[in-house]
Amino acid sequence: MEDKLLLSIMQKNARIKMRDLAAVLDEPRENVIDKVTELEDKKVICGYHTVINWDKTNTDIVTALIEIKATPEREFGYDRIASRIYKFEEVETMYLLAGRYDFALIIRGHTMQQVAHFVASKLAPISGVTETVTTFVLKNYKNSGIVMVEDEDGKNDRLVVTP
Repeated sequence: MEDKLLLSIMQKNARIKMRDLAAVLDEPRENVIDKVTELEDKKVICGYHTVINWDKTNTDIVTALIEIKATPEREFGYDRIASRIYKFEEVETMYLLAGRYDFALIIRGHTMQQVAHFVASKLAPISGVTETVTTFVLKNYKNSGIVMVEDEDGKNDRLVVTP
């Protein structure tokens, strides 16, 4: 059984039933269950998430992208600085970058002030952090491969690609 195909299917639909996944992979259900368990144990599959369109709820959610410049530490590089940052519950996603900035974060809060407070009181004071740039998300068009908006026809279908 090819891990890449199994993972690709599960990434698109984490709720797929094991019997359906087994049918697509043309493998016995028990083998698929064992493989998924193995991939979970190895932390290849790290979690299962629901993609929520917060714009369609009565909940105020502010999303911000934060770019960070940092000075790497001798013997540890960026890893210790990253560890101090990704442990904050506000941080949803964190990347090490090659380019103008060293890290990119995605964080969520209930207000712009809450995000600003996080940056000013928790992020900026970290030893090694030399600069932050915060950009607030105005509209979410696509999230984790899922189109979050409707077109003029009231649909959110993906474009059809033809050869």
